[in-house]
Amino acid sequence: MKKPWSGRFKHKTSEKVEAFTESISFDKRLWKYDITGSIAHAKMLSKQGIISQKDSAAIVKGLMEIAENINSGKFGFRKELEDIHMNIESALSEKIGQAGKKLHTARSRNDQVSLDLRLYLKEETEEIISIINTLQKTFLEISERHMDAIMPGYTHLQRAQPVLLSHHFLAYVEMLQRDRNRFEDSVKRIDVLPLGSCAISGTTLPIDRTYTAKALGFKAISGNSIDAVSDRDFAIEFLSCSSITMMHLSRLAEELILWSTEEFRFIEISDEFTTGSSIMPQKKNPDVAELIRGKTGRVYGNLISLLTIMKGLPLSYNRDLQEDKLPVFDTVDTLKACLEIMTEMLPGIKFRTERMRTSAGEAYSTATDIAEYLVKKDVPFREAHEITGKIVLYCIEKDITLQSLELEKLKAFSPVISKDIFSVLDPAESVKARSTYGGTSPSEVRRQIKRYKKILK
Repeated sequence: MKKPWSGRFKHKTSEKVEAFTESISFDKRLWKYDITGSIAHAKMLSKQGIISQKDSAAIVKGLMEIAENINSGKFGFRKELEDIHMNIESALSEKIGQAGKKLHTARSRNDQVSLDLRLYLKEETEEIISIINTLQKTFLEISERHMDAIMPGYTHLQRAQPVLLSHHFLAYVEMLQRDRNRFEDSVKRIDVLPLGSCAISGTTLPIDRTYTAKALGFKAISGNSIDAVSDRDFAIEFLSCSSITMMHLSRLAEELILWSTEEFRFIEISDEFTTGSSIMPQKKNPDVAELIRGKTGRVYGNLISLLTIMKGLPLSYNRDLQEDKLPVFDTVDTLKACLEIMTEMLPGIKFRTERMRTSAGEAYSTATDIAEYLVKKDVPFREAHEITGKIVLYCIEKDITLQSLELEKLKAFSPVISKDIFSVLDPAESVKARSTYGGTSPSEVRRQIKRYKKILK
């Protein structure tokens, strides 16, 4: 097969080099975007009088027929043609003759591949944003169903203070909202037309980049041809956004794993999203959550991979950039799969709310409420903190609960304590009292849910 650069070379490319340098095995998934970009380019060339309307029409018709063949599985991709660009261009020339050879006028594979990747990421990012939206709504639905469920909140993985289960899940809604915002903002950097930059320095031909940008739906046009063909920071940003989202999913997965243990017994994950053991009949393993946690490292690796590829590249295009696509493709597939399966798994989880409530009242979790009670009695907080610490130490030494203390014993620690202190020792009252903006009280959580329903509508 004759190479597009064969005029400069005396000898054929080694078969081993062809096998080593090909990218069609993975970049063929860009075919739709390559054809879309080529159709817009052909129409622009015709509009500018660079090629005839007849040739442009033949190119467009031929490309649409190739798209149908690829979509139906009839198209034969050839490794000796290296990449998706040359596979489509070669097939076009075979189909329509000389007109097909005019398509590559005023462009290079350097700006063409950047175009394809940007079109691909624009579409995939919008889909990821939509999936995140669905997951957020799932959290809201679960939160509304369990408005009365109280659980222990944790710091340092030690029981800290009682919180609502719904409040805990709203924390993930907040995280995912920031993830959405990051992806939405990253689209601004993706949504830039590189086509027309050609190999490095633009072209002497009278192209109309504004027309092409409008035809392809780009909101901006690259301002420097050298940067346009060698830039991949938009892909790095996508991988960074994806890594942060996976980190949030991994934290959630870790909690689901912990909560499903016999030690916690807060939840039971449905059979559809668990597996068993080949040797231990009693086992029910949270493998889906574990795999989400594990795949997070995979996405992190993709980010580091592309950062490392880019870190030593001089301007402008270098063949190293061929390695940008696999990390991006794998991240798109992994992130979407993790978001979707988490969204499907969550509604089937059974929450053992009585167990959660019991745990929320243990480990002296309302101690802070005692300190704040004393503050309301005009005791300085540091003194209130020390008094409460002594009360807790007494209970630990006697192996009793805060709720079991008699009033006279409590008054021995501070004379300002009266019988109204017992209302603050109840986990339900503790939760109810925390009505500050963003707090865990039922009234505040309902406000948060209402707010997010409007945001996600």
